Order: sequence, then C-alpha cells, then structure tokens
Amino acid sequence: MKEVLIVAIVFGSIVFALAIIPGTILLVIKLFRGGQSAGDQAAEAKMIQEIYKGLSRMEERVEALETILLDHEKHSRKEAQP
Repeated sequence: MKEVLIVAIVFGSIVFALAIIPGTILLVIKLFRGGQSAGDQAAEAKMIQEIYKGLSRMEERVEALETILLDHEKHSRKEAQP
C-alpha cells in the first residue's frame, strides 16, 4: 500500500507542477510585456485552454494508473494469502 501512496504522491506532484510552471511563465511574460492587444489576449486564452485540456487528460491518465496499481496490489495480496 505504501508503494501506491508514493506513486500517487509523485504523479500528483507532477500534475501540480505542470499546472504551476506554465502559469508562472505566463505571468512573468505578461508582466514584462505590459498591455496586450485583443489578438494577444485571444492567443493567450487559447494557450491556457490547451494547457488546461492537457492537464485534464494527464489527470485522467494518472487516475487510471493509480487504479491499475491498486488492482495489481489487491491481486498480489490475494495470491500471497494461503
């Protein structure tokens, strides 16, 4: 069970980091550029939506991996019991 928890923490941290890093980069770019035109704002909104969609898909994959690991652990425990 500890292994599954460790894997969940690692993957959760990766997903969290992938959400924070692009947001920080966008914030820094926005601060240095100053005002933006409507076209720039639209491009930025599209990029943020793409990042969000990518993170949502990654979260689904992490959840699927966690499910697989939990099922594998349950199966291993059943085989280990006499």
